[in-house]
Amino acid sequence: MRDETNPRFPEPMPDGEPDRLGEVQDSSLSADIHHPAVQEDGTGPASQAQADAVKTAVAGSENFDLVELEDEVLDNTADRSYSQGQLVLRRFLRHKGAMISLVVLIGIIVLAFTSLGFGPIPGWYPHSYITPMPIENGGAPTISWSGFGTHPFGQDNVGVDYFALVKRGTQKSIIIALIVGLVSTAIGTAIGAIAGYFRGWTEAILMRITDLFIVIPMLVLAAVIGQMVGGGGIVLLAVMLGLLSWTGLARLVRGEVLSLREREFVSAARAVGAPPSRIIVRHILPNALGTIIVSATLSIASAILLETSLSYLGFGVRAPETSLGLLINNYQQTFSTRPWLFFAPAAMILAIALSINFIGDGLRDAFDPRQKAKV
Repeated sequence: MRDETNPRFPEPMPDGEPDRLGEVQDSSLSADIHHPAVQEDGTGPASQAQADAVKTAVAGSENFDLVELEDEVLDNTADRSYSQGQLVLRRFLRHKGAMISLVVLIGIIVLAFTSLGFGPIPGWYPHSYITPMPIENGGAPTISWSGFGTHPFGQDNVGVDYFALVKRGTQKSIIIALIVGLVSTAIGTAIGAIAGYFRGWTEAILMRITDLFIVIPMLVLAAVIGQMVGGGGIVLLAVMLGLLSWTGLARLVRGEVLSLREREFVSAARAVGAPPSRIIVRHILPNALGTIIVSATLSIASAILLETSLSYLGFGVRAPETSLGLLINNYQQTFSTRPWLFFAPAAMILAIALSINFIGDGLRDAFDPRQKAKV
């Protein structure tokens, strides 16, 4: 029954006159929405809509890729566009940690190979890492604020200049690390690419071989190999270590190839009759180059530490050759009496390993900037 006193239920309009009830309700709702008091007290529909808009904007800003914005700004502000390689280089050059580490690593390499020379090229350092000399200053380092002195890192127990020994060991350790990095990268890339592209029984066999190498402790396996070939020179030792260090990269490359093999450009290459070898080398591996380069860089740092561990345990480089790990092993007994004989090669190992790791971080962020944005 209608309550005639209620303004919500007015008398029916006479025939021929428009019913203005809907207009009155619409105008009342419009007035409520635009009323300042309702907007300011935080309870009205307008303020609710504004809050939803703010939440949406905040959520969108959290997912916004700042690196892509930066690349877009670079493209818009420059007279020419940048290729993918140029963008990677610019990101890497802006990575302060990687740049500082690169300068430190280049300085260490240049100092090691120019001070003593390499092969037929003579060095500028006057002392030899072989010939003993009369012990000066009790064999302590002569480096000071006034200059380097005669023996900057001191002398060992028989009078050999220790700076020359450390630089000789640095040369050998860097050569071993580079060879291990190249061999492990080549093997890991080949096995991962073949397993990821062909799938089936090929992938099953290659991945089971990879798992077999992974389950065996690397240091134990490397110690056995080092005991067998350690006397054959640093090149043979490095090649054998590289044959054991490819498993991590193989799994990474396989994952990348599994994703890339389903892309449209690979399907187009198959459609025109390109052989699998050409598809892998010309189309898939260039798109996985970032993962390969980063992993190869980090494998060099791992090789430095692995060689150091083996030489320290007596399974790596052996006399008359030398390396940083072998120097630590030879002079570990002098830690309490002549600590500089221990700290000099240890500091060199630490500097090389940290520099390479920071360079690897910079390369990772340059090739895949979204990883840096997620941290």
